[in-house]
Amino acid sequence: MRDKLEALLAAYAELTAKLNDPAVYSDPKEYARLAKEHAAQAELAAKAEAYLSALDDIDAAKELLREESDPEAKELLQADIAENEEALPALEDEIKVMLIPGDPNDEKDTIVEIRGAAGGDEAAIFAGDLFKMYQRFAEAHGWKIEVLSSSPSEAGGFKTIEFKVTGDKVYSLLKFESGVHRVQRVPKTESQGRIQTSTATVAVLPEADEIDIQIDPQDLRIDTYCASGPGGQCVNTTYSAVRITHLPTNTVVQSQDQRSQIQNREVCMQMLRARLYEAELERQQAELGAERQSQIGHGNRSEKIRTYNQPQDRVTDHRIGFNGTYNGVLLGDTLGSVIEALAAADRAEKLAQAV
Repeated sequence: MRDKLEALLAAYAELTAKLNDPAVYSDPKEYARLAKEHAAQAELAAKAEAYLSALDDIDAAKELLREESDPEAKELLQADIAENEEALPALEDEIKVMLIPGDPNDEKDTIVEIRGAAGGDEAAIFAGDLFKMYQRFAEAHGWKIEVLSSSPSEAGGFKTIEFKVTGDKVYSLLKFESGVHRVQRVPKTESQGRIQTSTATVAVLPEADEIDIQIDPQDLRIDTYCASGPGGQCVNTTYSAVRITHLPTNTVVQSQDQRSQIQNREVCMQMLRARLYEAELERQQAELGAERQSQIGHGNRSEKIRTYNQPQDRVTDHRIGFNGTYNGVLLGDTLGSVIEALAAADRAEKLAQAV
């Protein structure tokens, strides 16, 4: 442990020196990258220093103890040793957790797609409820949501909606929301009070920069068409809506919610980069032998990560057996508790694999 932490502190000192190098100031992007890395490692460096300092204090106290003859002084030294030795296990556990390799995408902004699946109109309404849940969750964290594309349902909610979430460590939390969400409740249109089961799929994609994904313009087919639905003067009058097909992968994205064709095209490119980036991550993980199911699944009622049961006022996350209240989670008030439990379970699993 000592050798590893000393190497870590040496690397942190080198990073600090780079930040103080005047030459770095001439490259704002490089300075921002180094500053972000430096800030991310600051807490670990502080814990490492505390751990090594405790070890040094123990060694020094033991050395003095061998030479000391005064009983009172010996007692003080033994107390100092015991205090430092008592602090070491907790410090070591914290450091082990911090040393778990982080997800390189955790700092990225995120594109989320919610799609009504099984259940017809009620599935679309549920998709709208999930969108409102994430809106409230984002607002509580000071994040910003921008709707990229949507297909509203006549019954309410959305057949599908894609939106971008920007803020601090967005993907690190929202990534646990990927999968099939199931709701059990009495629809407003149900006159006999029968409970209906419906599902909506949620896909959470880390936003990919142009650096992450290089797209050859020759691989794209770009179609424009008239926007439909509520909008403004441009709806059904100008070809502002954009559909882009990535020919090698047959990936299709479209946007009509922005004011101009240029804006819709940029939104499409953001979504396309995110989808291709996610596909590349899946390919890499498959090569490494990782057992990873697709985020969305098929949307069947049996494929679920979480069930929202209104009659029983209960929400159950099936991955960890976590239970919360229906209104508490769906209104976004206690969604954070579910995600924190999922993140803790994820850390524990990674720690077990690392030991």
